[in-house]
Amino acid sequence: MESKLLYKQFRQDGKHLDMLEGYAKQYDYAFPMWLGNFFPTLFVTHPDYAKAILSRQDPKDNFAYRFITPWIGNGLLVLSGQKWLQHRKLLTPGFHYDVLKPYIRKMSESVNVMLDKWEEMLPEKKPVELFHHVSLMTLDTIMKCAFSYKSNCQLDSESDYIKAVFDISYLVNYRFHNVHYHSDLIFHLSPHGFRFRKALKIAREHTVKVIKRRQEFLKQESELEKVKQKRHLDFLDILLCAKDENGHGLSNEDLQAEVDTFMFGGHDTTASGISWTLYCLAKYPEHQEKCREEVREVLGDRRTVEWEDLSKLPYTSMCIKESMRLFPPVPGVSRELKEPITFCDGRSLPKGAVTIINIYCINRSPSMWDDPEVFDPLRFSPDNPSKRHSHAFLPFSAGSRNCIGQNFAMNEMKVAIALTLRRFQLFPDPDKEPLMVPQLVLRSLNGIYLNMKKIQEES
Repeated sequence: MESKLLYKQFRQDGKHLDMLEGYAKQYDYAFPMWLGNFFPTLFVTHPDYAKAILSRQDPKDNFAYRFITPWIGNGLLVLSGQKWLQHRKLLTPGFHYDVLKPYIRKMSESVNVMLDKWEEMLPEKKPVELFHHVSLMTLDTIMKCAFSYKSNCQLDSESDYIKAVFDISYLVNYRFHNVHYHSDLIFHLSPHGFRFRKALKIAREHTVKVIKRRQEFLKQESELEKVKQKRHLDFLDILLCAKDENGHGLSNEDLQAEVDTFMFGGHDTTASGISWTLYCLAKYPEHQEKCREEVREVLGDRRTVEWEDLSKLPYTSMCIKESMRLFPPVPGVSRELKEPITFCDGRSLPKGAVTIINIYCINRSPSMWDDPEVFDPLRFSPDNPSKRHSHAFLPFSAGSRNCIGQNFAMNEMKVAIALTLRRFQLFPDPDKEPLMVPQLVLRSLNGIYLNMKKIQEES
């Protein structure tokens, strides 16, 4: 059939998503694809189908996630069934607003380190490639907030652990897009496989060290209340102290899996969201200036965002959401059906079928959005209640398996955008228009470059 698209056609040429969007316009609800000759999958491009799938608790499909599980293990991202439910309950308190509140200052610290670096680069009068710098910043933030660990990774990106994390992310992407490396044996024997195992060993040893050091600390304190008196509870404290209804905590293996999952899920996805939002604001200066005026009114001459400031940045929040609509950090999520499903139009899929909910195509669907290619933050204005479908905008997925860290991510994006606009005026680089490429997150094949101009402080 015409829509039987083979994996080998998925070239990394920046036109991948354009091709999928073309198919989405051709087929109203979904279309089948073959990733290689042996792996059929259904790409879902309509909110009705997405809602039907996400309202269930089907597991992630093994094909899409098996290349990353050697690093993140069986954590919340890939678990299913009763064990997923147990972990979700144990981890949920780690994202309560009382826990998230003290993180805002730490986020501000990390963002300001990045902005100081950019300021030092200005005399070179060269465009700045955002994603690398922003990814280091979000990695720095996640380690400060979640593990109270000062990595200094933004100023020392040559550390073994930082290089290992970047190597793992790159090699997982590389393996996924090279069909010969789907064979465990071929990948294991390849130079890329050797490099992956070396990076994996460094990353996992670092995780074990961080966990053991905190376990020893908690043994000395012996009681959680004493920990609270010394410093704010972080994600790792909550993981180590969490108990289910039977008084059982997470095993060391489960602890390591959840720490590595949070490291993986919490830095590159947010880095993607921040980078593409800054790109949109550079491209649409009228919206950039409105955000800047809002930020100035809220922050004044402060270099640090406070918890109370976040709710006072409505226009900035709307611009972030509109950027995520056009450039979703996670372009698609997959599910393997554990039971048959029948959709609203009577069509059905059998048990075991694999679906990919294509968030990118849903976000740009002409049937769901007026002028979908136009950057219009007012779509998300609370004063302009929308009649759009409940599943037409899924930046953090939906249903019971939605992103547990979405509030953490939104807070970090607001802090990063606000502090950046307070200090710099942003301009696109006309010679380096980014080429979108879906990897583990939405990246650009040729980088995301912006020109920057320092804003003079008001006396």
